[in-house]
Formats: sequence, C-alpha cells, structure tokens
Amino acid sequence: MIFKAEIKIMPLAGLLDPQGKAVSNNMENINLKEISEVRIGKHITLNIDADSKAIAEEKVEDACKKLLCNQIMESYSFVVSE
Repeated sequence: MIFKAEIKIMPLAGLLDPQGKAVSNNMENINLKEISEVRIGKHITLNIDADSKAIAEEKVEDACKKLLCNQIMESYSFVVSE
C-alpha cells in the first residue's frame, strides 16, 4: 500500500532564523507592518510503500532523523495518510 507523508521542518525556537528575520524586517516596506516574527522552514512530501501505516510512520521517522532534519538546529513533525 502507498502512504503519503507531509513533513514540516522548522528552526528550533531559540535559534536565529536569518531568512525569517529578513522577511519580517521587510514587512513594513510592503505595507504589512501587522506581520512579525516570521519563521521559515521546509515542507516535504513523500510516498512510502509499506504494509501498514505504522510501518510507514517508522520509515518517515527514520528518514527525518537520518537525513531530512538537522536535529541540532531544527525540529520536525509529520502526518502519514493513505
């Protein structure tokens, strides 16, 4: 069975996010001064061929820990669906 994973990777809350800071600082320049504290991350989708949702979730967890997320600087969350 094929499962789809939606993965969200974000910088850890206590760490500097230069991209987010640059965007946040320029919101006033485009007349959007109400927007602040921008954080920029990654959104990854992938398909997993697995016998069950539990196995698919294990594979996604493994991929996040080993390749997709730098856990020193980032956190991740994901949802797996059929």
